[in-house]
Amino acid sequence: MALKQHLSLKLEQRLSPQQIQLMKLLQVPTIELDQRIKQEIEENPALEEGSEDNEDEFEDQEEFDDDDNDDDFDISDYMDDDVADYKTQANNQSKDDEERVIPLSGEQSFQEKLSEQLHLLDLDDREFAIADILIGNLDESGYLGRTLDAIVDDLAFSMNVIATEEEIEVILHLIQELDPAGVGARNLRECLLLQIERRQDGSEIRKKAKLILRDLFEEFTKKHYDKIVKKLSIDEVTLKAAIDEILKLNPKPGGSMKESAKNFQQIIPDFIIIENEVGLALSLNSRNAPELKVSKEYKDLLRNYSEGAKTSKSDKQAVGFVKQKLDNALWFIDAIKQRQQTLLFTMNAIMHYQEAFFLSGDETKLKPMILKDIAEIVEMDISTISRVANSKYVQTNFGVYPLKYFFSESLSTDGGEEVSTREVKQILLDAISGENKKTPLPDEKLMALLQQKGYNIARRTVAKYREQLNLPVARLRKEL
Repeated sequence: MALKQHLSLKLEQRLSPQQIQLMKLLQVPTIELDQRIKQEIEENPALEEGSEDNEDEFEDQEEFDDDDNDDDFDISDYMDDDVADYKTQANNQSKDDEERVIPLSGEQSFQEKLSEQLHLLDLDDREFAIADILIGNLDESGYLGRTLDAIVDDLAFSMNVIATEEEIEVILHLIQELDPAGVGARNLRECLLLQIERRQDGSEIRKKAKLILRDLFEEFTKKHYDKIVKKLSIDEVTLKAAIDEILKLNPKPGGSMKESAKNFQQIIPDFIIIENEVGLALSLNSRNAPELKVSKEYKDLLRNYSEGAKTSKSDKQAVGFVKQKLDNALWFIDAIKQRQQTLLFTMNAIMHYQEAFFLSGDETKLKPMILKDIAEIVEMDISTISRVANSKYVQTNFGVYPLKYFFSESLSTDGGEEVSTREVKQILLDAISGENKKTPLPDEKLMALLQQKGYNIARRTVAKYREQLNLPVARLRKEL
C-alpha cells in the first residue's frame, strides 16, 4: 500500500494556559486562597498586597526597537489598571498532574509510642528485632494484617533473623499487653477480647461480655439476641448490660491515638447570606477579595526604560524579565477578580433557586437542583459550576452548609410534583429515628410509609437512600 500525503482541516477547542489557571483558582476554597496568593507574591516580586495608588499615567510613550524589531511594547499596558494582559508563561499541567503540598504531622505515631514501650520490656536483641518488625507491620487501626508466616519471611530476608511462628506469636502476645489495649490484634474479635480481658474486675456483667465475645461472637454481630439469651441462660437485662460493656470498647485502638493528636481544620465560609427587611442579601467573604496591586518599583523600571535611549542587550534582557513579571502580576489580579465575579454570580443563582430554604431553614423546602440547572441560569459550563461548588461553604442564619448540600435529584409525587430527594431522605431519617428500636421498621414498611405520604418510591430506592444515610438494615438497628 503506497503512502500518500493529503491536507486536512479540522476544528478543535482547546483551553488556553490562562483558562486552565483560572479554573484552578475557581476550585480553591477560601481557606487555601491565602496560601495561593502568598505563593504568587513570593514567586513574583512585581505583585504586592495593598490597594492601588492613583498615579498619573504616561501621556507620551516612546517605542524602542532592538536589532530584530521584536521588542516593542506599550508601557501604558502596565500603568493602566483597567487593561489586563495575560501571563506569557503557564504550567500546562492537567488537574491530575497538579502538585499538592502534603502536610507532615509533628505528632508521634502510635507505632513510635509502642516502640518506646518496648524498651521497658526485658528483651534481648533478637526478640527486640522481632517485636520491632511486628510493630512496623501494624496498620493505622492497630491491627496486624499480615500472617505470621509472612513475618517469618520478612525476618529472614530483611534482617537475617531465623524465627518460628511460635516464637513470633510469643512476642506478639507481649505487644498486645502494651497500650492502647487491643493493639496487635489480628481481627476484631481478638481486639475486643484483649480489651475486655483488661477490664475484668470480678463483675458478672463483664464476665458475660467476655463469654459473648469468645463463644458467641457471630450471634452478637448479627444481633441474634434470643440465641445468646438461650445459650448463656441469662435474662434480657443482663444481656443488655453485657452488650453495653462491649459497646464501650474501641474497635480501632490505633486510630484512637491518631484521633487524639489530630488537628481539626476550621471551616471558613466562602459566602454569607443574611435576611434583612428587603429579603436575602449575599456577600462574599472578605478573604475572597484581597487587595492586590502591581509593584511601583517595577513600574518605575519601565518608566525609566521609556524615557531612556537605546539600551544594551543585557539591559533589554532585564526589561524582558520585568515585562514578564508585570504580565504575570496583571493576569493574576485579573484572575482573582474574575474568580470573585464567578463565585458571586453562581451563588446568587443558587440563593434565588433555593430561596424558600434560606428563608426558613426547613430542609423539606429544598427544591430539586442539579448542576445543569444553575449552569443554564448563569450561562456557564457545568464544569465551572462544579468547580465553584467544590469545597465551598455558605454561612446562613441556620448554620454553615457546603454548597453541594443544595444539589439533589428529583422524585415525583402522586400529584406529579417534583420534590427533592433530600426531602425524602429527611422523612426517612425521621421515621427511623422515631421507630421502636425493639422492632425496627424494615425497608418494606418504610416504603409503605413514604407511599402513604404521596411519594412514588420503590423498596430498592428506599434501601439506596438508607445506605446513603449510613443507616443499617432493620435487624442491625435492633436494640434491647
